[in-house]
Amino acid sequence: MDFQRDLPGGVALSDDPARLDLDVVHRYLAEESYWALGRGRAAFERAVAHSLCLGLYGPDGAQIGFARAMTDYGLRAHLVDVFVLPAWRGHGLGRALVAAMLDHPELSGVATWTLSTRDAHGLYATFGFVPQPEPQKQMVLQRRRKD
Repeated sequence: MDFQRDLPGGVALSDDPARLDLDVVHRYLAEESYWALGRGRAAFERAVAHSLCLGLYGPDGAQIGFARAMTDYGLRAHLVDVFVLPAWRGHGLGRALVAAMLDHPELSGVATWTLSTRDAHGLYATFGFVPQPEPQKQMVLQRRRKD
């Protein structure tokens, strides 16, 4: 993978795992997000290692956002852990992050994308996401994490 996009204001998107600041990403997810509060570091690192991740970086190279796709790279992908740090919101960076993930060359063959959100339906709808048309066909198993 060698995917990068330069955005206005010196902001950059990259899939280079070496650029990820896992301390910043984990801290935001485990301490500030509503969906991953308390997520353990070991589980987080395993998830990152087995997903396609995009980092969003400010002009100084500091991590300012993140998105992760859980995917088989052929048929399906589930978009998760999308965030932009509060100081950087309101500039279209979340939209750019989602667009970059959907356009990533490694995911060009993926036809079925899913995600879960409590508060960003409008954002995702602009990309074509719709509510699950037949939720009665979806099943979920929630197990207690061992970490």
